[in-house]
Amino acid sequence: MADLAFSAVFRAYLLILLGLGLTACVSGPPVQDMRNARQAIKAAVDAGAANSAAQELTEARELLETAEQRFQGQAYREARVSAAAAHGKAKKALSIAQASPMSTKQSTKQSTN
Repeated sequence: MADLAFSAVFRAYLLILLGLGLTACVSGPPVQDMRNARQAIKAAVDAGAANSAAQELTEARELLETAEQRFQGQAYREARVSAAAAHGKAKKALSIAQASPMSTKQSTKQSTN
């Protein structure tokens, strides 16, 4: 009976440690999230989003700036959320830019030069 109680306590202890370990991993600095947002913004800019999706691009940049401020303040969870939102806005800006007739004209013009 004592072995059964010890086993249950031991399993509970292991589960708590495992949970704490996973929490520590998730709440670490969102370096990759920030990098993904920056790359998505650059891709949108390169596709001409400054002209065809200016609002979405501006929102993406503002969200990235918020993420960077939160990152500096070590509010990693909030920084991760802002970086993911920036990435999403940048992808939307990229999509709009790629669908824009101006984008098609710019890419055709660049390929002929």
